[in-house]
Amino acid sequence: MWSGKKAQPPIRSLVGEGTRISGELRFQDGLRIDGEVQGDVIASGEARSILVISEKARVQGKVKADHVIINGEVTGPVESNELLELQPKARIVGDVRYELLEMHPGALIEGELRPLKAGERPALKLAASNDA
Repeated sequence: MWSGKKAQPPIRSLVGEGTRISGELRFQDGLRIDGEVQGDVIASGEARSILVISEKARVQGKVKADHVIINGEVTGPVESNELLELQPKARIVGDVRYELLEMHPGALIEGELRPLKAGERPALKLAASNDA
């Protein structure tokens, strides 16, 4: 999934500490949140995505991306299509769906924790072969 063979997408956007956003936030590639978002935070587009919610961050709304790293607070459902990393100060109030889960001691979830079922996973898109 996130092995050394595949480079992680670059983090191109930042919601800085002291910044507050109200409304849906859609992003491509990577996003780091150090501030506060009141609204859904959703990766869009076909490319792989990474979302980092830092220790200082607070999100009230749905969170969805391929690779999600949380060390702050999320109030709302969380969905990770590939890897969900819950670091020691992660606090989630809401249901959590994931493909792979890494949870550090100290992380808390108040909600249902369920793996994605095969039918709920995004379809794989294979690159065309140039062997012909």
